[in-house]
Amino acid sequence: MYANAINLRTLVIAAAVVAMLLAFLGAGIAYANGGDSEEQLTGPEAEKAKSAAIAAVGGGTVTEVERDDGNGTGAFEVEVTREDGSQLEVHLDGDYNVVGQQADEDGPSDNDGPNDD
Repeated sequence: MYANAINLRTLVIAAAVVAMLLAFLGAGIAYANGGDSEEQLTGPEAEKAKSAAIAAVGGGTVTEVERDDGNGTGAFEVEVTREDGSQLEVHLDGDYNVVGQQADEDGPSDNDGPNDD
């Protein structure tokens, strides 16, 4: 009976270790495949970033405001769709000053969604 208890405990521990390894493996694969780590912003920070980005590109509609994940040059990344349908990514520093902007690679026909660059 004591041997069966040890075997059961060993089996439970082994199953927990395998579950943890699978979780870490899944997270590693998502990160390696470009899992988006940018944080969507709302509230006062997002409103300030929207205003600064629209002013920088001369108008348009903001489709997304994110905290920059380090791939850009600033603290915030704001996606703006201009009147002609073109999309721009505007990078802002922590004081909402424009530090860069570039054409959005997704193109005007992309339907942006949460966690979509």
